[in-house]
Amino acid sequence: MNDPRVEKLAKVLVAYSLGLRRGDVFIIQGMDVAAPLIKAIYREGMQAGAHVITRVSVEGLDEIFYKEASEEQLTYVSELRRFEVEKITATVSLMGGYNVKGLTGIDPRRMAMTQKANLEIMRRFMERAAKGELRWCGTMWPNHASAQEAEMSLTEYEDFVYKACFVDKPDPVAEWRRVAGEQDRIVQFLSAKKMIRVEGQDTDLTVNVTGRKWINCAGEENMPDGEIFTGPIEDSAKGRIRYTYPAIYGSKEVVDVRLTFKEGKVVEANAAKGEDLLQAMIAMDEGAKCIGEFAIGTNYGIQRFTKNTLFDEKIGGTMHVALGFSIPESGGVNQSGIHWDMVCDLKEGGRITADGEKFYEDGKFLI
Repeated sequence: MNDPRVEKLAKVLVAYSLGLRRGDVFIIQGMDVAAPLIKAIYREGMQAGAHVITRVSVEGLDEIFYKEASEEQLTYVSELRRFEVEKITATVSLMGGYNVKGLTGIDPRRMAMTQKANLEIMRRFMERAAKGELRWCGTMWPNHASAQEAEMSLTEYEDFVYKACFVDKPDPVAEWRRVAGEQDRIVQFLSAKKMIRVEGQDTDLTVNVTGRKWINCAGEENMPDGEIFTGPIEDSAKGRIRYTYPAIYGSKEVVDVRLTFKEGKVVEANAAKGEDLLQAMIAMDEGAKCIGEFAIGTNYGIQRFTKNTLFDEKIGGTMHVALGFSIPESGGVNQSGIHWDMVCDLKEGGRITADGEKFYEDGKFLI
């Protein structure tokens, strides 16, 4: 028997997150394991009048690519991708595969080469999204591999995912609009501020956000959602930050990441595990050393670290500072082949101030 929450999530994604319209060129991307959700979204997209294209992959192709590719193949950017990024008007990406550790044995330098080569595609994608020419959303298909990674049974993980997306509610869209209203109050407060300082365990970091835009994230580009973010002035970051949770990149874990910033750039980077990956990513390009995003997680319905950034960066009581590419809507202009979110828990002794005014303490907003 089909889980009715799958159909419900598909409707939310198509009607609310993407606002799919007749004539849209719409791509669905995901692994074959996510077939039930792919089919549900496909049906909703067709009923909306869109021209629906699927990009369904199978397990193991990325591993083969990174192990077998020559340097020429690693850095090749398909003309079809260049054409596609100019023509599509909506896309949804479904996370979740058979093996979340499938790329653990890959040389991080090879992954970095491919990421760097695709910077132009990423930049153009974000430019079009910022202009409203392209709508996108990422979501999760609950599966055994991700459930195991989160240390849950599949049933528990399905409940976790669907609850976080509000599809357990009678009217999920109304819930997301409520979230948008609550977060707007915080955005309005921060919009007039200039200097943001975050303090916590082994953390004292300051960024300048003068003139930058705070973005209210309430289910349009991520599902689930629940954060506010901006792109700091590129040369402003100073101080240090210690990330509470492992930083996940390409299924690899980097544990106990500690970064020190001076004049906007990372000048020291350490990790207890996976430091080779950390150093390779930071060395990818000059933009990888800078902060592309400063964000605060606002989804207090997510309180469990699951090694999936889609959920972990939204945990209420946390903040995240991402290295690399800035989201254009925020006013950030940093360019890089990566955008790597790393999460810091502030629920025990953490605080954030804006222009010297404390507005966040022990994981809670004071405004």
